[in-house]
Amino acid sequence: MNGISRRCFLASSSSAAALSLLNSGAHGDERNPAEPIIDIHQHTTYRARTPEQLIAHQRTMGVTQTILLPAGSSVKTPSTGEGKHNTLGGVGAGGNDTAIAMARQYTGEFFFGANEVTDLAEARMEISKYLELGGVIIGEQKFSVECDSKESQLLYELAAEFNVPILMHLQHGTYNMGFERIYKMFEKFPKTMFIGHAQTWWANIDKNHADQNMLYPKGKVTAGGLTDRYLADYPNIFADMSAGSGLHALTRDEDHARGFLERHQDKVLYGSDCDDRVGKGSACQGSQTVAAIRRLSTSKTVERRILHENSKKLFRLPTA
Repeated sequence: MNGISRRCFLASSSSAAALSLLNSGAHGDERNPAEPIIDIHQHTTYRARTPEQLIAHQRTMGVTQTILLPAGSSVKTPSTGEGKHNTLGGVGAGGNDTAIAMARQYTGEFFFGANEVTDLAEARMEISKYLELGGVIIGEQKFSVECDSKESQLLYELAAEFNVPILMHLQHGTYNMGFERIYKMFEKFPKTMFIGHAQTWWANIDKNHADQNMLYPKGKVTAGGLTDRYLADYPNIFADMSAGSGLHALTRDEDHARGFLERHQDKVLYGSDCDDRVGKGSACQGSQTVAAIRRLSTSKTVERRILHENSKKLFRLPTA
């Protein structure tokens, strides 16, 4: 790893009618525009959740802008049974077409990413097509490849070419393998903005994390793990707080979490990646993550950076 200090980088439209009906109404108090929240990690058709359920979920959480991460156009989904290679972890996420349709229906509130199975020959071309249409991110890349495979590197180059981040689901032995080597990609592609996410990313906040097969380690955390060091040493890597793995990282050792959020306040991004229909309380992991960030941030400035300002700047989003 290089010696860059932290201070150096401070600075499917089948549901269109239902969407139209929802869009015709006022957003309501749930959106809380006085304190906007950007959610960088959601999916269409997530475990068969309908578009209207997703919209209600996001607004109930207080989210004002959402980035939809598609599974890709060639990825199998339960509704069609079509596709190749992989199913984005079996969550039933909608493809590129569903994400762009929702974003176009809800301009300014929803934005779309572009994705494809990493090692398909047509991956670069397919992703490029949706980036040219306005996609703001590549991902979620959640496929069984090495993180430094030649196919992965083609997509890192593409992200830099379009000046969009690429979001990586890092899970030992399953998705984007080789976490201990990924820093070489940060160095090789300095103009590419990487976003780390998922179990192996968050398990490695702990300097003493040794068993990479353990995806949800418990107990006290010693600062200085690989994830901590990657965030400190490289200006082009960011952290996606989403999913159970992100929430677990915050709550397993709240004293450490306060320090972690303080240290990396310019690099941490809020994401939900939850599939419930309610958007609040103990049934909604995304809502719990918002609450944890608010509780554990060492100042209002830190909280607002994580919940809104960092993502607004990274994705160059318009005002909510």
